[in-house]
Amino acid sequence: MKDAMKIYTTAPMEDPRDARVRFAQLEAIGYDGAFSFEARLDPFLPLVIAAEHTRTLRLGTAIAIAFARNPMNLAHLAHGLQTISGGRFVLGLGSQVRPHVEHRFSMPWSKPAARMREIVLAIKAIFDCWEGRSQLDFRGEFYHHTLMIPAFDPGPNPFGPPPVFLGGFGPLMTAVAGETADGFFAHPFNSRKSLLHNTLPALERGLLKAGRSRAEIEVICATLVVTADDESELERVTLAARKQLAFYGSTPAYLPTLRCHGWDALHLDLNRLSKQGRWDEMTGLIDDEVLETLAVVGPRREIAGKLHARLDGIADGVSLTHNRAPDPAQWGDIVADLKRTPA
Repeated sequence: MKDAMKIYTTAPMEDPRDARVRFAQLEAIGYDGAFSFEARLDPFLPLVIAAEHTRTLRLGTAIAIAFARNPMNLAHLAHGLQTISGGRFVLGLGSQVRPHVEHRFSMPWSKPAARMREIVLAIKAIFDCWEGRSQLDFRGEFYHHTLMIPAFDPGPNPFGPPPVFLGGFGPLMTAVAGETADGFFAHPFNSRKSLLHNTLPALERGLLKAGRSRAEIEVICATLVVTADDESELERVTLAARKQLAFYGSTPAYLPTLRCHGWDALHLDLNRLSKQGRWDEMTGLIDDEVLETLAVVGPRREIAGKLHARLDGIADGVSLTHNRAPDPAQWGDIVADLKRTPA
C-alpha cells in the first residue's frame, strides 16, 4: 500500500522565542514536520528550541542559504541538531541569488549548480568521516576538506547522519538534487503540469546520472493554498496570492512554469510592469485561471481533495504555504482532512 502523503508547513516567526510554542502547536494538530526559513533569523536557531519542545515533529531548514556557509560549518550544525532532536532533523539547503550572496553575505558566487553539488557531496564526505566509514579526503573545484583530527571529530551521530535536501526550481539545480540529495523541495510557483513536464524530468536526469531510483529521494512540494472562513478574509488572502504570483511571474527564472501553459505573454507584461513599478497593475493580470492553476483555491472542505489531485503521483509530501496567514496552526481541519483522504 502506498505511504500517505506527509504534511509539512513553514513556521512563521519574528522572534526565536516563539519557537517554544509555535512548533509544539503544529505537532499537536497533526503536522508531520515543520520548517524554518532564512529571513530575519538564522534558520538553525529556532530549531534548537523547537527540538526541546516537541517529540515527534520532523524539523528542518527550508531553506538555509548554502553559499553563505561552508560544508564543514553546515555539517557541524546538522550533526548537532540531529542529536538534539533525536534524529528528527533535515538539512535543507538552497542557493539564494547572486546579489544576496555577494553583497549581503560577502561570499563568492560562481557556477551555482556545480557549487551546490560539491557542497552536498562534501557534507556527506564529512559525515562519512565522522561515522568512521572513511578518511576525510574531499577535493573539489570549490571546496577542499582533508583535515580532521580527534579534537574536532564529534564521532558517529547516535541517530545517524541527517538527510540533506535541496530546494530549487531550474533544471540544473533540480538535477543536482536528483544526483546528490536525499530530498528535494519543489518551489510553490508550479502547477501539476509544470511539475510533470519540467521538474520531474530534471530530477530523473540527476537520478539517472547517479544510478539512483526515484524511491531514493523524497519530494516535498511547497503549495500555495488560498482558502478562508468568510468572504472578507477570502478576498484578502486571494489578493495576497495574486500579488505573490505576479511577483514570481515577472521574474525570468520562473518563466518555464508559465510557458508550460502558453502564458509567455503574461510573463512579458508582468516583467515590463515590474520594471516600471506598476505593482497594482501586475496583480490585476493574475486572473482566476492563472490563480487556480498555480495555487490550490477553494472552500476549506475541498482543499484536501484538490491537493491530492495536484500532487498524487508526484510528491511524497506537501508543505502547505498559507500566503502569510496569521496562524498556520488554525489549519488543523485541513491537516486532518488530508490524513483522512486516500491518495
